[in-house]
Amino acid sequence: MLAERDIESCYLGQFIPLHYHHNMLMDQRRMKSFKEAISQVVFPGAKVLELGGGTGVLSFFAAATAEKVWCVEFNPDMVDEARRLLSRNAHGHKIEVVQADAFEYLPPEPVDVVICEMIHVGMLREKQVDVMASFKQRYLARFGGPLPLFVPDAVIMAVQPLQLDYDFEGFNAPIVQFRELTREADDTLEMAGPQVYSTMDFQTDVDPEIRWCGDFMMAHSGTVTSLRFITKNILAVLVDQQTTIDWLNNFMILPLDAPVEVLAGDVLQVSFNYRAGGSLPSLQLTMTASVAARGSDRTLA
Repeated sequence: MLAERDIESCYLGQFIPLHYHHNMLMDQRRMKSFKEAISQVVFPGAKVLELGGGTGVLSFFAAATAEKVWCVEFNPDMVDEARRLLSRNAHGHKIEVVQADAFEYLPPEPVDVVICEMIHVGMLREKQVDVMASFKQRYLARFGGPLPLFVPDAVIMAVQPLQLDYDFEGFNAPIVQFRELTREADDTLEMAGPQVYSTMDFQTDVDPEIRWCGDFMMAHSGTVTSLRFITKNILAVLVDQQTTIDWLNNFMILPLDAPVEVLAGDVLQVSFNYRAGGSLPSLQLTMTASVAARGSDRTLA
């Protein structure tokens, strides 16, 4: 039987289909944020490694300043696509597209910056955490310290209870949904504000096991049907400006197996656990929500 890593890599992680990468090129929020972050982190003459290069666009951003960029991609179709696109753009001669497994590849010499964007909401499905942990171990064994800088620098993850209508023209279907950040849908009611459940600093060792239990004070009466997962990626920390360059994934909304009726003022306890890089069902199966305390306000909102 295949291990989960092998199963997942067939369609995500290092084997995301070509059209997914094309869609990422059209995501202006993502593109602008990464371009700005990379331009801040990569200095003139730097050596840069990108793990999971896709179309090569992030390597292209780095090559504007760097002396040399190694762009590592596992999917042979993506390798051909990256080489084709990079040949059409400036600084392409600085970029070496390498067909290799990001879990195994090391550059021929030390590098100053590592770019790795294998990021799914909640750090699920894709192998960002495992790939970076493997790289650090192998890099230190071959080259010693210090480790290069990493882009992204860190990730902050939050969760929020929602009341969500799963009616599709009379067809009830509590399904996983991914929603853009532009506006709140009419069918969504935020039952409480979001709470941070995990922060990962990629400049340090990261624990891939995530376990969380927390309480939410209900702002409205109704039915908690879902949990919304929010992932904020800190692409670069600008120390002098005391700010960061960020990129938010689209929201991921997972339906609860058992919706919970609440009144305003109730305390809802939520818990879940999963491993970074795991499947969506591995998180869904552990999600629980229940009323931990009744509030004093028993009127309908």
